[in-house]
Amino acid sequence: MRVAEEWGACPQHFWLRGRRPERLVEFDEKIGMWSVFGYPEALTILNDPRTFSSDLTRLFAADDDGTVARLNDGNLLQMDGQDHRNLRRLVSHVFTPKVVADLEPRIAKITHELLDAVADRDEFELVGDLAYPLPVIVIAELLGVPASDRDLFRQWVDQLFASKARFWEGDTDLDATTETDSFSGLQAMLDYFGEHAAERRRQPREDLLSKLVHAEVDGERLTDNQVVNFANLLLVAGHITTTLLLGNAVLALDLHPDQAKAVRADRSKVPGVIEETVRTLSPFPAVARSTTVDTEIGGQRVPADQMLMVWVGAANRDERQFADPDVFDPTRDPNPHLGFGRGVHFCLGAPLARLEGRVALDILLDRFPSLRTVPGNPPVFMPTPEMIGARILPVRTRD
Repeated sequence: MRVAEEWGACPQHFWLRGRRPERLVEFDEKIGMWSVFGYPEALTILNDPRTFSSDLTRLFAADDDGTVARLNDGNLLQMDGQDHRNLRRLVSHVFTPKVVADLEPRIAKITHELLDAVADRDEFELVGDLAYPLPVIVIAELLGVPASDRDLFRQWVDQLFASKARFWEGDTDLDATTETDSFSGLQAMLDYFGEHAAERRRQPREDLLSKLVHAEVDGERLTDNQVVNFANLLLVAGHITTTLLLGNAVLALDLHPDQAKAVRADRSKVPGVIEETVRTLSPFPAVARSTTVDTEIGGQRVPADQMLMVWVGAANRDERQFADPDVFDPTRDPNPHLGFGRGVHFCLGAPLARLEGRVALDILLDRFPSLRTVPGNPPVFMPTPEMIGARILPVRTRD
């Protein structure tokens, strides 16, 4: 199975095929965007939010009806400064290592229940049967919304990323209308959370959504719009990373049978598999920033108010930082990859994603000693270069 070629079909993913970028920083006139591929350059950008802002809306003209502003109100990924710190603080206690570690028995139980449903099959579809429902159930239970609605969640999220893929297919009109259209598929999910948030205002529960509804920031409660957008972000980001990570880990071991054999014999290597998977097959291989002032990156002068795409997936293969960067090595130590970001926007759910990936992979190895991909039935990968991983991953459980 030529996975690297399939993954690397998009020009932005040439580094997946082991090719070094010709330039560490380059400007794409067609898209109107700078790409950054080097590790130290990426690290500098992620650690300097004053120069490299996460607020991309500042680059686009305001839409007439305020839709874009409404959809980004309360979105941590589009915020900087004190507003970002205040909102992040509201949920940081839910994702501390101690709180996350206490979820391990529940994660293991869910994993076993999902795998019980496919235990008698010679083949099953890893994403639909495990890698997607597992993190969705966990984050839905934390938020306090029905995990049984996960088919709706997947439908809404697929619609969102299908629209985002248009940009990479040549739709480079980056005006406010385009951005509004790209988020229109979220409206059903926003309405869904709006109904649940309204119910929590009337009858609070012991869940994260209730805490958001009744939390105060500088003496003021979050608006309904902020609660809905924040909850939506937690659900989307809270499952996609683990979904892609788990599928990528299975594919990585499938592509490296010697490593798979070593991990099966010594399960203490599983955390290393997770970290090396995030480095070599970063689920979110790119993050966007905008320059607030004229600056220099990798020897290139970049003006203010420019959009940057920081390819952390390429930076994670920078030979200046990683020896033998294209080699999948679960024993790599240290492994300072940027797959979960860095700086103030370091992935809030990284401890949870790591735990879910470790527990699920360990159980998969226990229950299916011969787990492998299915010859003649290859994975179907995500449609946008902003994500690396399988949407559909058939696996065989028996020789």
